[in-house]
Amino acid sequence: MAEVVLELADLRTHFFTESGEIPAVDGVSIKVHKGEVVGIVGESGCGKSVTSLSVMKLVPNPPGKVVGGQILFKGEDLSKVSMKRMRKIRGNEIAMIFQEPMTSLNPLFTIGDQIIEAIRNHSKVSKKLAKARAVEMLNKVGIPRAEEIVNEYPHQLSGGMRQRVMIAIAMSCNPEVLIADEPTTALDVTIQAQILDLMRTLNKENETAVMLITHDLGVVAEICDRVVVMYCGKVVEEGDVRTILKNPEHPYTKGLIRSLPKIHQKEKQLYSIPGQVPKPGSIKKGCRFAARCESVMTKCYEKDPELTSIKPNHLCRCFLYEEEGGKTGD
Repeated sequence: MAEVVLELADLRTHFFTESGEIPAVDGVSIKVHKGEVVGIVGESGCGKSVTSLSVMKLVPNPPGKVVGGQILFKGEDLSKVSMKRMRKIRGNEIAMIFQEPMTSLNPLFTIGDQIIEAIRNHSKVSKKLAKARAVEMLNKVGIPRAEEIVNEYPHQLSGGMRQRVMIAIAMSCNPEVLIADEPTTALDVTIQAQILDLMRTLNKENETAVMLITHDLGVVAEICDRVVVMYCGKVVEEGDVRTILKNPEHPYTKGLIRSLPKIHQKEKQLYSIPGQVPKPGSIKKGCRFAARCESVMTKCYEKDPELTSIKPNHLCRCFLYEEEGGKTGD
């Protein structure tokens, strides 16, 4: 197994609001190895994006704050570093692609200016060399007419092109970790496939570790090596992509996969998991999935199960399996 470049250890990120303290991320532990693509999946509101923003130190404070755990990047705890040190890491060693490129790109600056700024912030190179690197990156991410595109503005490009520009900016300093937060949500299926191919190529060429946040299991099947399933601020299942998609063990993961439309089967109505994701912090006792679970037991309402190793490299947070294997400390 390759070295661990990013490790979240019992990460806790809370929001302090007028209605009380809300645990958006509640004890999440994830390891990302060099050259690996890890998918983080779950419904909206389960804590995926807050987890990624916590790594980048971009959680708005107030009201949000990392209140516990560690964010270890090559052994350095990012939760304790200064903002000056974080600015050196952010965009250089750890880069992020956001969900909506139109809100991430500055409409007042050209595409070239924005890539050049990213390069010159972290490298002592001339503007001429930085521009040449910008054109090279645009060519690398499959943008035609790169020499002309560098002088154009974000509104002059399509959604797929803007997302490619975001990837070019993120990859311009050869980061060791790339965090992609729903990078294909706003794109049509053809462009989505191209963006995923591009990310996979860059991952293979540069051995960049990728943390991909998505709710689309098709995207996970396409690109990921390992999957982490989150629910209501906690990890409920983790394993390699084939195991999770073929043999899911947690009732929530089973529900997610069961709700996918099947091309060879005619169904009058698609399956959906009953109920909704509870508001973070609203469940004080017991398993957070209990109210929606088809396999619920009495003790599920009384106690929260531990994340347990049920098979080699397969973890699950459920009382159905807790007695079969020892608890994990990983």
